[in-house]
Amino acid sequence: NREHKMFEKEQFIEDCRTAIQESSKPQAVREVLAKAISEPGDVIRTLGEPEEAGLHTVYRSPELTILNVVWAPLMTLMPHNHNETWAEIGIYTGREDNIYWKRTENGIEAAGASSLSEKQVLSLGKNIIHSVINPIGRLTGALHIYGGDFFAEGRSEWDPETLTERPYDSERAQELFREANRRFFGDDARPL
Repeated sequence: NREHKMFEKEQFIEDCRTAIQESSKPQAVREVLAKAISEPGDVIRTLGEPEEAGLHTVYRSPELTILNVVWAPLMTLMPHNHNETWAEIGIYTGREDNIYWKRTENGIEAAGASSLSEKQVLSLGKNIIHSVINPIGRLTGALHIYGGDFFAEGRSEWDPETLTERPYDSERAQELFREANRRFFGDDARPL
């Protein structure tokens, strides 16, 4: 008879901080994340039912960033990289589709895709370029864990139409979430 332990935010942060001290950092973090999202209701009870799209910082340091990312229905985020940082993504409600991109002489081109559903974890290598889509008609909630400072300088994004590389603009990304909220909620959208 296995004892169920509720998801606790501070314990989750501490478990992730401990995991990044291990030699197999991404794998150790993946195990912590998989355990956390194995009971999605516990995550929702602790972090709250997703109510609007946004990037919500749970923890940030130079070695580790934990985000609670909420995608609006049918929202798409342009191709971007993570500044030489690995990531572990775990869905606690909804679905997230990823398109993977590779660099070419003329910019980038699609190189693959994956779909992630509730209770699933995705590992992203430090050199990954990807775009994200919430393909369903309701909010999707995901815990994103990065092996570094997700908000540090040096990231790139690619224009969704021309696929031209440019410096990542966190304000532009926040505006994408605000626009998605306006599309989903109309005038009732709260400012981020």
